[in-house]
Amino acid sequence: MKKFLLIVVALMTIGYLVFSAAYFRKLSRNKLCESFEVVIADSNRVQFVLTRDIERLVKRHNLHPVGKSFGDINTLAIRDTILTNQLVETAEVYTTPAGGIVAAIRQRQPVIRVITSQGRSYYVDQERRIMPVTPAFTVYVPVVTGAVTETMAREELYDFAMFLQRNADWDAWIEQIEVRSNDDVVLIPRAGDFSIVMGSLKDYPVKLSKFIRFVDQGLNVLGWNRYSEINLKYENQVVCTRK
Repeated sequence: MKKFLLIVVALMTIGYLVFSAAYFRKLSRNKLCESFEVVIADSNRVQFVLTRDIERLVKRHNLHPVGKSFGDINTLAIRDTILTNQLVETAEVYTTPAGGIVAAIRQRQPVIRVITSQGRSYYVDQERRIMPVTPAFTVYVPVVTGAVTETMAREELYDFAMFLQRNADWDAWIEQIEVRSNDDVVLIPRAGDFSIVMGSLKDYPVKLSKFIRFVDQGLNVLGWNRYSEINLKYENQVVCTRK
């Protein structure tokens, strides 16, 4: 008898929990959304994506949730709409216990900016993908100009830019990277009125080490304004062009 009563109590408890969950879920579905908050990661450092742009995008697709019942709000549709913005890396849209909707967004992170000889301008992001330039914000990354192809930008120039990120002294010293029509890569430094011809970026750590030795044994002795061009492309030698 006691075992039977325990089974009855257990069944009643389960039934109550199921009923309560369904009841409160129905109440929740009928509740109106009171707020829509856009949270953008790293917005203090990079501001490619602005809150007002996301709100306009959601409104334009008639998906803005404020004033709608939660049963009529499609968070997946809101997320997919936000992801149509090419400056957004990831987006997560969820409800809050306080009766609101939050869109948590992560922006794409550029590694280099490219300005081609034909006037095309774009970024390459951390995933080696082409990223559009926005007039709303400019981020400090190495600038590559000249006869640049997308393949070159996404491969060897990307790898070189990541090397610069890992080596703060080089990153701070190199102002611009130029690609000439013969595919020679040329570094424009912030200090010194000369250019550094790398040739290809193959074995660039070796070439940069060769340049450091030349600075110690040459430029620091002869002066930094003696040459207009320092060429590192030839093995075991440094070829300089005098002004």
